[in-house]
Amino acid sequence: MGDDGRLEARLIAAHRVGDLAALTRLYSEAAEGADTRGDADRAAFYRTHAMVFALEAGDPWAKALMEELARDGRV
Repeated sequence: MGDDGRLEARLIAAHRVGDLAALTRLYSEAAEGADTRGDADRAAFYRTHAMVFALEAGDPWAKALMEELARDGRV
């Protein structure tokens, strides 16, 4: 299983238990990976999910994620 497969497995596990902090972190990690590969649309998709889970958790990181999305013209 490659890195993407391991990340997907960790995402599924975090969804199963409703771990909002892990979901925020893992979707952010997925967004960074997509950025590295030059896939701006996929990065925005993952970053949006990270922001939503951060908002649900009351995590102050949500603001930084929103700023990144705005910087990229996604909000």
